[in-house]
Amino acid sequence: MTIAFVLVSWRPDVPAGMERAVIAHAAGLQAIQAGAVIVTADPAAPSIYHNVPIERLRSLDVRFPCDDATLRAATDASADTIGEELGRLFRQRQVHSVVYVDALWGLGRIMPTYPGIRNVLAAHVVGHDADLQAALSRKPDAVIAPSVTVRSEAAARGYDSSRWSVVPNTLLTLPGPRSPDDRYKLWARGPIRVLARLGPEKGVAELLDSSTGFDRPIEVALADAPFELAAGSQEQVHLRCRALAAETPGMALRHGLAWHEVSTWLGDASVVIVPSHAETFGLVALEAMAAGTPVVAYDVGNLPSLIGDGGVIVPYQPRPENLWRAAQHLLADPVGYAAASRAAYYRSRDYWPALVANQLLKVVS
Repeated sequence: MTIAFVLVSWRPDVPAGMERAVIAHAAGLQAIQAGAVIVTADPAAPSIYHNVPIERLRSLDVRFPCDDATLRAATDASADTIGEELGRLFRQRQVHSVVYVDALWGLGRIMPTYPGIRNVLAAHVVGHDADLQAALSRKPDAVIAPSVTVRSEAAARGYDSSRWSVVPNTLLTLPGPRSPDDRYKLWARGPIRVLARLGPEKGVAELLDSSTGFDRPIEVALADAPFELAAGSQEQVHLRCRALAAETPGMALRHGLAWHEVSTWLGDASVVIVPSHAETFGLVALEAMAAGTPVVAYDVGNLPSLIGDGGVIVPYQPRPENLWRAAQHLLADPVGYAAASRAAYYRSRDYWPALVANQLLKVVS
C-alpha cells in the first residue's frame, strides 16, 4: 500500500510545521512497511529524502516564495492539467490513498478523483473559507486534523467537523533526553532558545522587544518559508528582529536550521520559548520536549494540551514579558525544572513515529 502526500511547497529544511510533518509521516509509514511518496511543485526538492521518493509536479506554474492569492489563481487556472499529471503519477506509483496536505497548499480545493484511490484532506489549519469549502465540496473520503484545536476552530466557523479524525504530527528523528548530568549543566548555564519561521503570528519580534536581560545567552533562529502572508512580509519581520537583537546584550540571531540540526539545537537549550499567538499543533515544542527541554508558551491553540507539565503555560494577553518571567522562574527552581524536563520527554513519546503512522494508516486505508 502506497500513500501519496501532496504539498506544493514541500522541500527539505522548510521552516514550517506542515512540511516537517509530511516527511515525518511519510518516513513513519515506510518504517512500518507501508509505502509513501511526496508530490511537490518546488523545483528545489530532491528526488528522494529519508528514503522517501519525491515526485515533482510540473503543471503548476508558480515561483516561491508565493502568497495565497497567487497560488490560488495558478491552481485554478491549471486544475485540469494538474489532475491529469497527478493521475499519471499515482498510477505509476500504484497509490492507494492520497493525502492532500491543506485545502490550498495541498491542492485540496481542486482534489481530483481517481478510480480505486481514496482522497483524504489534511486540515492543519482551517485557513480561508474559499479553499476549505471548495475542498469539502469534493467530498473527501476522510478529513484529518493534527489536533482537537483544529476541529474546534472549524466548528466555530460553521463547519461540521464532528467526523474529522485527529492524527497528530510526529517526529522525524528521536533524539532522546540528555543525561541527568548534561541536563543539570544546561539548567545551570545553557542558553534560552527560540526557533521559528518569519511570520508575524509567531510573535518573535514582540518577544525580543520585551527582553529584560538574562545571565545566560539568548539564541534565536529564524528562517523564511516558501509562503508568506504578503509579498515582503517575512523580510519586514527579519529586519525588525535583527535590529532588536543588535540592541540586546547577550542575544544572538542566526538563520534557521536544517531539519537534521533541529533536535540537537533544541535539546542543547535550557528552555525553549514558543511565543506564537496561535498554534494548531506546535511541532517546535514537541521537538524540544523529545530532547527533554522544557517549553514556555502561551495558552493558545494546541500548546497547553501538548506541553502540559513539560514546561510552563502562560495566559495569553499577549504580554511577552510574561514568557521571559516564566522562563526565569523555571530556571530558578532546580527541582521543578528537573520534573518538567522528565515530563516533557515522556509526553513526547505519545507522538513517536510508529505509533502515529499506525493511527494514520487506519484513517487512510
